[in-house]
Amino acid sequence: MSTTVTTHSSLTPVTTENAPAAIGPYSQAVKAGDLVFLSGCIPLVPSTMRIIDGGIVEQTTQALANLKAVLEASGSDVGRVVKTTVFLKNMNDFVIVNGIYAEFFGDHKPARSAVEVARLPKDVLFEIECIASLRN
Repeated sequence: MSTTVTTHSSLTPVTTENAPAAIGPYSQAVKAGDLVFLSGCIPLVPSTMRIIDGGIVEQTTQALANLKAVLEASGSDVGRVVKTTVFLKNMNDFVIVNGIYAEFFGDHKPARSAVEVARLPKDVLFEIECIASLRN
């Protein structure tokens, strides 16, 4: 069974080589009006498409760098993030992740949800998605 999907001209997919390519049938981000919706960012190194070596610190840092690259390619930035959702393989990593997250966002404090999940793509330890406003 085939399904036809109509893409609306008000939706613009975002792609950048400064972040890992999508590993499935989705966009790195989609702009809709004054907002950009980022897909989940995992700790893939863009140049190799491999998971960064190390544990939760390295994985969180890499995923946030990927998030920043997609935000910038979208015409937004970290300071315009409205909402994030953080996915953790192990909630025991929350304190470590929270410290890295706080440093990354600085004085800006977007709304956030953080959840522990049974499994993430490529068995990573950390994933983050967000919604941000676009620069005027």
